[in-house]
Amino acid sequence: MSESSSALMALAEEAGIAVHWQDYQGQTRTVSDPVLRALLSALELPCASCGDIAHSRAQLAAEGAAGQWPALLTGEAGRALPLPSCAADLPAVDVLLEAGGQRRLPVSRAADGRPWLAAIPETGYHLLLVGSGAPPTLAIAPAKAFPISTLAEGRRLHGLVAQLASLRRAGDGGIGDFGGLTQLVAAAAPAGVDALAISPVHALYAGDPDRYAPYSPSSRLFLNPLHADPAMVLGEAAVASALAANGLAGIYAELEALPLIDYPRAARAKWRLLRVLWQAQAGELEQGESPLARRFRAYRAGGGRALLDHARFEALQVGQGGADWRRWPAELRESGSAAVEAYAANHAAEVGFHCFVQWLAADGLAAVQAGARAGGMRIGLIGDLAVGTDGGGSHAWSNPHDLLRGVSIGAPPDPLGPLGQNWGLTTFSPRALKAQGYGPFLELLRANLRHAGGIRIDHVLGLRRLWLAPEGAAPGEGAYLRYPTQDLLRLAALESHRHRAIILGEDLGTLPAGFQSELAEAGVLGLRVLYFQREHKLFFEPGRWSASAVATTSTHDLPTVAGWWAGRDLDWRRRLDLVDAEAQAGEEAEREEGRQCLWAALEHAGLVQGARPETAAGAAVVNAACAFVARSPAPLLLLPLEDLLALEEAPNLPGTVSGHPNWQRRLPGEAGRLLEQAEVGARLALVRRERGA
Repeated sequence: MSESSSALMALAEEAGIAVHWQDYQGQTRTVSDPVLRALLSALELPCASCGDIAHSRAQLAAEGAAGQWPALLTGEAGRALPLPSCAADLPAVDVLLEAGGQRRLPVSRAADGRPWLAAIPETGYHLLLVGSGAPPTLAIAPAKAFPISTLAEGRRLHGLVAQLASLRRAGDGGIGDFGGLTQLVAAAAPAGVDALAISPVHALYAGDPDRYAPYSPSSRLFLNPLHADPAMVLGEAAVASALAANGLAGIYAELEALPLIDYPRAARAKWRLLRVLWQAQAGELEQGESPLARRFRAYRAGGGRALLDHARFEALQVGQGGADWRRWPAELRESGSAAVEAYAANHAAEVGFHCFVQWLAADGLAAVQAGARAGGMRIGLIGDLAVGTDGGGSHAWSNPHDLLRGVSIGAPPDPLGPLGQNWGLTTFSPRALKAQGYGPFLELLRANLRHAGGIRIDHVLGLRRLWLAPEGAAPGEGAYLRYPTQDLLRLAALESHRHRAIILGEDLGTLPAGFQSELAEAGVLGLRVLYFQREHKLFFEPGRWSASAVATTSTHDLPTVAGWWAGRDLDWRRRLDLVDAEAQAGEEAEREEGRQCLWAALEHAGLVQGARPETAAGAAVVNAACAFVARSPAPLLLLPLEDLLALEEAPNLPGTVSGHPNWQRRLPGEAGRLLEQAEVGARLALVRRERGA
């Protein structure tokens, strides 16, 4: 190994990049120099020459020096807190408590000489009054995230999962919205449903209706206006008038009748309606004194710079004819540039429009959650926080130094993805998070907890490490980047208590040893899926499932129960040439063995008897599978609507971007009447009985 390669690897390790990693076969791999250089560049650590490397190592050493106060420290309530060495000579530290008052706390010395601050019982964001500069923030968190037991009051709760776009209601224009979600909540709450988990509602692209995948957002701080039901805010009469006056009623009816979502047409129709409403309401909302106008202006003022930047981005990407800001004219690529300021001033009405649609969406989502809790749901909505954001989107344009640039999140090769996975997303730079006192992470948590009783963190492994590959490289040509897990978990716990919201973590796939236990200790509920609750091919009995994780029959990336039994996912893979003949035969044999094992487990549980159905699952298998999972000690069961309705088709087929109608399926029947079907009601009653047992 050359001296430059050795120095490069040392810099990478100091920056949190794993230069060696183990693949799914247990083989140790070494990351190549080009990949290390790309990831270090994404971390804004120059490494093109030996001089660059030496400078970057010195910079990292200065940032991590124990002799400096960081912008934010985290600690746990009631436990002593280690301090940087610059506090070694301090006999005590003054702490300005968030709730008011000041306390002088002693500083002790450990055997190794490290200073420790005495325990603080109060949770919150306190200030350490040290030095002459800006005081460091001391975030003192509870030991665990907000406990579901507080809401459950001794019960094992159960809820539903809805792909929001799939919901139907008259007047939605062909895409499920918060009006349909309101109807579903109104039907589910009286049926004893405690929670309703929904797909991500993050902002996508106003100027590019072909980009509709909910897990590839432009910004995770703002909402997708296509899910707004303007009638929830402006009233039915205003919407009906706008539809009729602009020839949209017929188009809406046609789009609503389609079996699949036609996103380009439906998005164009919805944006047209929203613009008509803005034109009719703008004057009153911006200048009037009605309660509605005051609410709008309060929302706009409260959104601050973040809302303004997002609205400007939306206006620019529509006006520039392209969603990716990296392809805009150079003078428009910086959110604070003079050219952007001038554009916004000249297009103030357009910027105002994009604030207006965000308000409609936020107000509607808040109303759904309020209705869920008022209707008796103990949790209400559980939002879904995508693992990252599009590097060409709103967040990356507004706050480019928050995020990693030139790399993409994904996964290394494994049995389900032999070539690895590239998700086309970026996320926070751990260096930027620490430098900014974790402000971007806190802003993200607060935005997603604002109108929810909980959030599901997609790919929660990202709180420990993320697989990153350089843009343009093969997915398997990447490396793991480490994240400050303890700090992130403590901040999540603190915010969850402030919002009285539970935290779920999607912890499927290959995980580092002990990570699930770490999540459980932090009060983050993991996810246990029926298909994976197996050992030596045999399904676990329900009593062996985790009591610190959410139980479910399936997820949006997996086949439904009826679809798994019928092999619909295998049919799709064969139809789209995703598997060769030899592998196909192996998959079919494995699935047949899986059916036998599941039937045996259901039979052993006393939920089925007699001959096993062949490939048409029917109500027997679906009912039994739902009851089986419901018997687990999990504090919360989440049942996808696709399984409640015994549907064979899944919302998404991973590994495909065309051929399969990902995210386009609509559920059969109006959202508010789905639970009225006899089989559906009986299935939900069965789950309710099992959870109450």
